[in-house]
Amino acid sequence: MLTAIARHPFWNLYGLLIARVIMGGMLLMAAYFKFTDMNGTAVYIASVGLSFSLVLAWLAAIFETLAGLALIMGVFFSETALILVPYILFLTFMFHGPSLWASSQTEFGFFVDHLTLVAGLLFMVAHGPGSGWSLRKGE
Repeated sequence: MLTAIARHPFWNLYGLLIARVIMGGMLLMAAYFKFTDMNGTAVYIASVGLSFSLVLAWLAAIFETLAGLALIMGVFFSETALILVPYILFLTFMFHGPSLWASSQTEFGFFVDHLTLVAGLLFMVAHGPGSGWSLRKGE
């Protein structure tokens, strides 16, 4: 019974759309927070030893905005998800890596959360945007 429900076409149409909106929405929220406190974002980036932190903050905010919109709309969907994997892995290890776990269990939680995002992105790469509700290239 449960298998039949899980394989219903509803999930390919609406389930994937909901997942895309959630994942894209998370990226848009992250970008929004960067745009609303660009200097704070730059300070945070500089705190891990990266140079040109203000430039990197702007690039991250713009990238996350474009990636979030691409996931939601299904434009270059698999490509966007694939590009996001190394980006999120970089953020995971640079800002929430093992060296920070001893001082804060919260950092370990952020680390695991980011790995969960990577898992979702890899699933999106493998399965694409779904059968509907997307502006797929070439179609």
